[in-house]
Amino acid sequence: MKKKFIFIIGIALFSIYSCQKSNLYPALQTSVSNQNGAPFSTSARIYSQLLGLYASLRSGNLYGGRYQIYNDVKADNWINSTANSVTAYQTWTATVTGTSQEVSGNSSVWTQAYIAINNSNLFIDGMASTGTAVVGTALAANYVGEAKFVRALAYYTLLQMYCQAYAVNSGATPGVPLRLTGLSSYGNYALAPSTVAQVYAQIIKDLDDAEAALPSAYYTSGSAPDAVSNTIRAHKNSAIAFKTRVYLSMGQYAGVITEANKIVSASAPFTATTGVPNALQPNIADVFKSPYTTTESIFSEPFTTTENVGGQNALADYFNSTGAAEFYINTASTLFTDPNWKATDARRGFINIVGSKSYLTKWALGSPYLDWAPVMRYSEVLLNLAEARVRASGTLDAQAIALLNAVRGRSDASAVYSPGSFPKGASDFEAAILEERNIEFLGEGLKWADLLRLGLPIPAKANVPQIPVAGFNSSYIWPMSSGEQQTNSLIGR
Repeated sequence: MKKKFIFIIGIALFSIYSCQKSNLYPALQTSVSNQNGAPFSTSARIYSQLLGLYASLRSGNLYGGRYQIYNDVKADNWINSTANSVTAYQTWTATVTGTSQEVSGNSSVWTQAYIAINNSNLFIDGMASTGTAVVGTALAANYVGEAKFVRALAYYTLLQMYCQAYAVNSGATPGVPLRLTGLSSYGNYALAPSTVAQVYAQIIKDLDDAEAALPSAYYTSGSAPDAVSNTIRAHKNSAIAFKTRVYLSMGQYAGVITEANKIVSASAPFTATTGVPNALQPNIADVFKSPYTTTESIFSEPFTTTENVGGQNALADYFNSTGAAEFYINTASTLFTDPNWKATDARRGFINIVGSKSYLTKWALGSPYLDWAPVMRYSEVLLNLAEARVRASGTLDAQAIALLNAVRGRSDASAVYSPGSFPKGASDFEAAILEERNIEFLGEGLKWADLLRLGLPIPAKANVPQIPVAGFNSSYIWPMSSGEQQTNSLIGR
């Protein structure tokens, strides 16, 4: 059993998916040995391995659905309706253990994140040894930048679920094992965890490297913008946008401001003036409709009839009544009892009331669940910048209010703020930003990250009492994967 676990998490079968050719992806090379550089022998094989990196990130156990789901249901906006331990019930009740499905084992966030990390490492190693000579220096740099972007996102997920916040002792607490070279054969997998600060530093380095190497945008053979590639592959703005999330998680607000200023104009209407012309959509509903490639969608996970996450992984399966309805909206939460969220807000249109229960219809399609899963939207960058400006200075400023109003006013022009809306100054503004993030990203997996980074308790819900921070105990953050403890003698947690 131990050998089987090592095989899954250590080697992780460099080629991820065996899938049919679709209109989004070429047929991936499967069952390709990593020996003698075979996956890097032709430009076509290298490109297939590159797309395989995104496939590992797109897994239903990671950004294809469950990572966002765990982040959302861990907080207070949802009520569980099935008590199914396979579908996040223990995360919802804060009763996970080191052996819970979401925490450890073949289908856990831990395993899938390290699969994505190892595949990225193998790809980076392979490009250095063989691939660059095949595709040329410029294209190789682009591809390696994409691999580092994937690796950064995977490490970020691990920090959010298994580790204390960066704010605790400036990240001096235990993080996760920081693996930066590929594992392609059995061996000694013992590696002590790096600190939270060290893992964050690597994430920032990977994203900095990615920004430098990635193209400003992708284009079709006819030189027209390739909207699909600009949504599902990393480009410069993708790396910059994700850095605003990472720096916000670290409480390093100057970093948020520096990065956001690269892709947010100084005044409304706020848009990215370089690279992909990222901007808010006039109607938020359009972001969640086919073809899912609006300029607001900085990075999303795509699905087709032959490449989808299936039941018990898809966002619609958890949150929409057209699916299995694992969860319904907690209308007693502070979000839904807040008078500031008016009935005139267009985002109320995502709520579907069926009998006595309310569901979220951002993802409207049932099985086979072909709605794309959003990972980063431009509205988040605007709110990240607004929050950072106020937290960095401790005062209100006109741009911060305008950024908040851009997101809020898009959905309800009657509810925008003025300086007089914040009689207590910065503290009132910070509360308004958190409220706005809660409304804007309901179901998209940001609520838990906000509680964690700010050291806030998990509010009570239904029969689940409030979970205090209390030294970041295992009820608050996930315990370490028991599988890792069995195979890594140096994990020390």
